[in-house]
Amino acid sequence: MATTTSRTATEADLLNVPEDGYTYELVDGEIRRMSPAGWNHGFVCLNLGSRLLAFVKAHNLGHVSGWDPGVRLPQGNLRAPDIGFVASGRFEDGKIPTGYTSVIPDLAVEVLSPEDRPRLVLDKIGEFLEAGVRLVWVIDPDGRRATVYRSISDVRTLGAEDELDGEDILPGFRCRLTDVLE
Repeated sequence: MATTTSRTATEADLLNVPEDGYTYELVDGEIRRMSPAGWNHGFVCLNLGSRLLAFVKAHNLGHVSGWDPGVRLPQGNLRAPDIGFVASGRFEDGKIPTGYTSVIPDLAVEVLSPEDRPRLVLDKIGEFLEAGVRLVWVIDPDGRRATVYRSISDVRTLGAEDELDGEDILPGFRCRLTDVLE
């Protein structure tokens, strides 16, 4: 009887994926290609990310990254939020890393794509929260709503006219959801 073994993918493998326009993550030892996001996804990410960046810079609060910054999670996965915020003083020597980081974001934002599967999105949110992300926003452009997670059990849903609130992570940041959707 022949035995087959599959090799566990590594971060080095992730760095060598083809440049084919997709985003990849390292999840449970496998390289996982993420769903194609589309124009609206990019629009919402840029619209919200630019508002967050302007606010963070104006108040000297830290660093905002978009375009799927890679974050090494304690569980061993390397995940990529659509937008991440890391407070000042959390990066070594105050410098933004050139590659992936083990610094867990204070805020992670996921913008849903039409092809996203709910179970996989919830798995990712759970990993972020378990790793220490203090606030997660999941923006649903098609449903015109957002879900705010402080923990797996502290969850709120916002409608289009409600405001995203930076709470204690980004004190003073408030933005109507509809403003980032249009």
